[in-house]
This record gives sequence, C-alpha cells and structure tokens, in this order.
Amino acid sequence: MPRIMQCRLEDLVLQTPVQEMPALSERLGVRLLVKREDLQPVFSFKLRGAYAKLLALSAEERRRGVICASAGNHAQGVAMAAKHLGIDAVVVMPAITPEIKVNAVEKLDARVVIHGDDFDTACERALQMAEQEDRIFVHPYDDPDVIIGQATIALEMFRQTPEPIDYLFICVGGGGLAAGTALVSKYLHPGIKLIGVEAEESASMKAAFEAGEPVTLDEIGHFAEGVAVKRTGDLTFSICSKLLDEIITVDNDEICAAVQDVYEDTRAIAEPAGVLGIAGIKKYFLERPGEQGTAAAILSGANVNFARLRHIAERAAVGEEQEALLGVTIPERPGSFLDFCETVGLRGITEFNYRYADLDEAHIFVGIALRNGIPEKQEIISDLREHGFPVMDLSSNAMARLHIRHMVGGRANVENERILRFQFPERPGALMQFLRGMKTDWNISLFHYRNYGSEYGRVLMGIQVPAEDDDRFQAFLRNTGYSHTVEADNPAYGMFVGPM
Repeated sequence: MPRIMQCRLEDLVLQTPVQEMPALSERLGVRLLVKREDLQPVFSFKLRGAYAKLLALSAEERRRGVICASAGNHAQGVAMAAKHLGIDAVVVMPAITPEIKVNAVEKLDARVVIHGDDFDTACERALQMAEQEDRIFVHPYDDPDVIIGQATIALEMFRQTPEPIDYLFICVGGGGLAAGTALVSKYLHPGIKLIGVEAEESASMKAAFEAGEPVTLDEIGHFAEGVAVKRTGDLTFSICSKLLDEIITVDNDEICAAVQDVYEDTRAIAEPAGVLGIAGIKKYFLERPGEQGTAAAILSGANVNFARLRHIAERAAVGEEQEALLGVTIPERPGSFLDFCETVGLRGITEFNYRYADLDEAHIFVGIALRNGIPEKQEIISDLREHGFPVMDLSSNAMARLHIRHMVGGRANVENERILRFQFPERPGALMQFLRGMKTDWNISLFHYRNYGSEYGRVLMGIQVPAEDDDRFQAFLRNTGYSHTVEADNPAYGMFVGPM
C-alpha cells in the first residue's frame, strides 16, 4: 500500500470525475456511481498503469526503450507515456487491429509492428523483439507497477465520494485493474463488497477461481476485445483470489444494453469492455431486487469503432428486452398477413422479412417493439398461438440475430450441406486462406458475411461435404484456426434457409 499511496501521475493522467447515473439508479433501486476513466487523454484507464510502469524505470532502462503488445488501449497508454517521458517505444499489434487504433498509436510517435492474427501471437513477437533489441517489455496487466498505476483510480474515487460505497463492480480482463482497485478498496474499506465482472465468452479469471490457479482457455470471443484474455495473470490472480468477493459474467446482449444505459445517463459512448462493471451492476441487482445501498463501477474505456454502434444498438434492444425477434408460420393465403398484424395489435413492427416459398404456409422473421419486456413478449407469443400462428422465439438465437434476419428470402434442398458459423479475422486474405485449405470438390452452398466493425468478421457458411469426407473435414476445421460453431440443428436455419 505505501507504494500505491505515493504514486503520483498528475502531470499526465487526469483526475476523472465520479458521476451519478440517475435513470439507471431509479430502475435498479440503488444509488449508482460511475468513475469516468473514458475521459483520459487516450480514452481509457490503461494510461495509468503504463505511465506508472515507465516512471518506475531507471535512467538506464529508459535509455534502452520499451516495447509492448496490444490491439488498442494499452498500446495507446504506453505510446503516450513514452512520448511524455522521451522514451523510444515499439508497439506490436496483431493484423486484426482496426486502422483507427493503429493510427492513434502512430500519431503518438511509437513505432508500430504488425504481427500475427491475435494478441497472443503479437505478444510472443514483442517478447522476442524485447530480447533482440534489449528493450523493456511493458506487460498490459501482470506487472506490479502497472497494478499500482491502476490502483490510483480507487484512491481518487474514495477521495471524491466521502459517503460509503457498499458495492464496487470491477471489469476483469487480465486482472490488472481488478487487482489494483481491490488492494486499495479492501485496505481503506474492509467491509466493501468487491465483485469482478467478466465477459461470458472470455471469463479467464472465473475459470482460474474455479480451478484454484490460472488456466488457459481453449477459445475466447472477441466482442469485448479489451478484456478478451485467454489466461489471467499469475500476479493478478494471486491478489484477486484473496480480495474479490465474487466473480460474475455478462453476455454480449447485456453488455450492449449497458452501452445504451451509459449513453442515456451520461451521453458517453463507451466501448463494450468499458461497461462490464455497469452490466454487472444491472445483472446483480435485477437478480436481487431487495438489496439496497450505493454501488460504483468504473467506465474504463471509450475506444469503440463508429461502425460497431449499429450492431451494438441492435443487440441492446434485445438485451434490454425492448425487442422480440420471432419466427412465425402463417398460412400462404390472401389476408393472413392482415390477420397477423391485427393479432400483434398497435405494437411497433421493427423488422419484417418474408419471401414466398411454399403453397401452404409462409415463414416470417419479425421484430416487435416491446414496452414491458419479457411479460409483453410472452403475451404476444400466447396471442399468436391462440390465433393459430405457430411461433418460435428467436430473441436469444445468435445465428438468427447475426445472420438469418438479413438472409430471409428462400429455402433450398442441398445435399450433404454442413452449416457452420465462423469468426474470421478481419484482415485481407482471411477468406482466401480458408478457401485454399478446402478440398476442391467441397462446394460452398451458402455464404453470409457482415462487417460489425470489430476485429473479427461473422460468417455463416454452408459447405457440401459427403459423409465419407467427415474426418478430413474435421481436420480442415482444426487447421484453419478460426473459431466456429456447428449450426445444422439451429431452428432458425430449418425455418428460413434450410431444406423444405
């Protein structure tokens, strides 16, 4: 604690405000405070840890220069801190890094090296270059000085809020922010409840808690790329396992809904990883409606690509239960669409997709605006079924949300069709590399790609593969290295684009 209390970053790092979120507070029945780290010069808390690490370097170490690996916020933090101190900096970034982040680092006079398709590969290269060029490697989270820098957030927050904080929700990726914040919080306020919040698809700290030691996840999602870490740090785990009271996870829809909540209360546009704490608060108190008190979270970053906002808005509507996505079967006869609309009533139709495909019945993909969340959705489904319309709730179906809603237009009987959903790295040549690995007589029977402004593109693909080629096909999928999900049994596929 003495080193944390003595850490001084004021000549570069801003003291960010603590702000109330009145609308969300009213909804949850608790007082909600948010620490606005998105207002730092690099729009992220990462500047604190990077600057603290560089300040701790000796004169000889500064002369050698520094290097780090990052796809965004840590890179900008190291680059700005190095420029401020006159230290030569190199940043290794994976090829999937959006150009806006590469440009931001280059504008801070750091040398950018593009290497690999993910953070782990870029990190390996950075460590190699650190040894080859005799540079100091600046770890994004598993470093005592980085943790000290992140801990200054909690020091500021408690000075700014003299009234007690009962709960503190902390976003967790590698664990640097959680470790630093926990050290200060439990030292100054032993009775505070500390809750770590992870993205459901990259919950490496939760896995470490369950195993009793850090473990490497086989696969992670990259929607909240700022916390997409396969393995939590050894040092950060040793601290968090002793001081955090609980770890909870939130899914992508809950994250998107929290982005919307932040905007509505503060007019800030946060990145998905930046709102994990707020998403955690919502989940925690919605599941415990009787609990009261003051809860705080850190709005940790706002480096979001503008192109992603459309996708975030779509998912926020589902995450907030403001929209129901339904697959409905109606008779293929004049007047059936009118019957359907009259059953739905005066509710707003947000989306309607249909194409003639059968003499007897039609399948429609429909979005309906909700005013009263799940109860209203259940009422709509019940009314439709009572009027003879079979209904399938697709609101939580990832394939339906990402792909099918944009594809409704015809079904086909395709022999030996395998349906898979892929995450392709968003870089030139990713698709070509995939196709070159395929057997030449495997035909692509369906393909849908949509750019959501993130490091990974979402692809839905149909490939005709005979049963006798199954072993070779499975080997091909393993060799691509691309994350994939088999979707042949997904009801949305069968209803809208699969065999008749």
